[in-house]
Amino acid sequence: MAIESSSQLTEHLPTGLAAVEEAILRACKEARRDRASVTLVAVSKTFDAGAIEPVIKSGQRVFGENRVQEAKAKWPGLMSAYPGISVHLIGPLQSNKTKEAVALFDAIHSVDRPSLCEALAREFSSQERRPQLFVQLNTGEEPQKAGVAPTDADRFIANCREKYRLPISGLMCIPPVDDAPAPHFALTAKIAARNGLKNLSMGMSADFATAIQMGATHIRVGSAIFGHRG
Repeated sequence: MAIESSSQLTEHLPTGLAAVEEAILRACKEARRDRASVTLVAVSKTFDAGAIEPVIKSGQRVFGENRVQEAKAKWPGLMSAYPGISVHLIGPLQSNKTKEAVALFDAIHSVDRPSLCEALAREFSSQERRPQLFVQLNTGEEPQKAGVAPTDADRFIANCREKYRLPISGLMCIPPVDDAPAPHFALTAKIAARNGLKNLSMGMSADFATAIQMGATHIRVGSAIFGHRG
């Protein structure tokens, strides 16, 4: 049986998604990783259903949103029309939106403070849904950015597990814009490994190939798929 080339595998995809898939395949080959070990989270924030549907129809099933209210407005209809869609919250989560977030999202990438942990624990007790949870790290310790400082990460993860009984599955990071991303990805991977966490949400449109080299299991790619937002 002939093996399809990357161009054959992506020739029926929308242009942006095809280019991203080809880059993922190259990065996985260079890292000697299986393509199936990397989940592409197509970041659809600010794009309406009309822009998202062609990507869904091409076979993409995992999407990322930044805001609960925006996701509530567009995804229930799309999820009803297209089976098997998984929507991830990749932006900050206010504690008072936790009930809605647990009901809608299949993963939350931005667990970063005790008050949110308390709210999530309550909703996990009252709802049957159990979204996948990622602790967000602030690897650059930027004051304007959410996330747990690397020096506090071990204690925070332990509290999530022991105090709040939250099943943390991985870590998420967003490197500072002006920094080389690789050291931040390496630090995130190191903290994950010593805490027994297998999932790494890291890498966006400009640096996802590097993230794959550093062990990312989830890459969050928006503009390279959908184009730049207005």
